[in-house]
Amino acid sequence: MLLRRIFQLALVASVTLAACLPARAQDAPEKRGRKYKAPPATSHIEVTVLKKFNGKPISNAAVIFDATLDGKDQGNLEVKTDPEGKASIDLIPTGSTVRVQVIATGFATYAEDYLVADANKEITVSMIHPQEQVSSYQNNDGKATSRKPGVQEPIRPTTPAAKPPAPAPAPQTTPQQPPNASDTTPKQ
Repeated sequence: MLLRRIFQLALVASVTLAACLPARAQDAPEKRGRKYKAPPATSHIEVTVLKKFNGKPISNAAVIFDATLDGKDQGNLEVKTDPEGKASIDLIPTGSTVRVQVIATGFATYAEDYLVADANKEITVSMIHPQEQVSSYQNNDGKATSRKPGVQEPIRPTTPAAKPPAPAPAPQTTPQQPPNASDTTPKQ
């Protein structure tokens, strides 16, 4: 008897659910999974790095792209220049602001902010040799640096053991004087 009662309740519940489901499914379709959001449009940026004094390209210079879009950091990426002095990237969203920083051995670091409004952006950077640091206490305009460009080696003191032996000085000869007459007496 108990089994019959359980069977009847199960039958009533299934009929009730079957009647409700089709009406509910027609009212609002179920959404499954995540909604697809297309990535933002990106721009192609090409940076050409040249020496200012002769216009020749600088190879193997580091070009760092640091992008921000609507005040949010989009990340940064470093690209090395090829033998023609060119570095390019296709990942910067269109409409963002990108800071381009160029670091090359023997040259002063360059940094500038650019607005990427178009699908293509070409930037030419002319690198100069380092100049003396600007001071608020003295006028430094146009002064050349006191250090030579390139890798600077520190001055290391030499120890006596590290020095090569110095050549022996030549013996100095003193002129022989003829003996005096008083010195000619025989000694006993």
